[in-house]
Amino acid sequence: MKSRNYLCAIGIVSVGTLGFAHVATAAPQEFDFKDPKGVNSIVFILDSPLEPIVGVASGISGKIAFDPEQPKSMTGTISVQAKNLHVENKGMKDTLHGPDWLDVGKHPAIEFRFKEVKEAKATKDNTFDLQVGGEMSIHGVTKTITVPIKAHYLKDKLSSRTSQMKGDLLVLRSEFTIKRKDYGLKPDMSNDVVAEDIQLRVSIVGGYKK
Repeated sequence: MKSRNYLCAIGIVSVGTLGFAHVATAAPQEFDFKDPKGVNSIVFILDSPLEPIVGVASGISGKIAFDPEQPKSMTGTISVQAKNLHVENKGMKDTLHGPDWLDVGKHPAIEFRFKEVKEAKATKDNTFDLQVGGEMSIHGVTKTITVPIKAHYLKDKLSSRTSQMKGDLLVLRSEFTIKRKDYGLKPDMSNDVVAEDIQLRVSIVGGYKK
């Protein structure tokens, strides 16, 4: 009887260990943020006293690895084509794209690279409040920053957005501020003319195809 109990105990431990190993090594899903519909966008605001500027960035791409069971393991990169930053005034847009500002010919991409999820709090309905440390690259300058991100994992919802495709969605939303001078964007220009703070409002969706 003792021998049988001992063998059963070994079996239980072995099964438990294998199950744990399976969970621990499960690969996160990779969500593709390239958006053929052109729906993904990032709004940028420079709210100066003399000339407030509001624009939209499109041409967003990138891949994020995310596991709703382990949100702190999130990694990846989001990229924006600098030439796709748009404001309504043509002269202002040409200046923004030109060598005195973004210099889109020399620095074609604006990127945020996820380096570390410092905090992750699950709220409800597969929604997570994250504090993400990463590297922001603009105009050839890279700075380490921390940004708040709300991630919403939508299982089996890819077909609701893209017909005839099965899979999951990951929605990322964030609002944060960076400094114009930190990235060498006309650092000597008066804050009355162009605001020092650049407010960013991010709302993007990535898909994982099964």
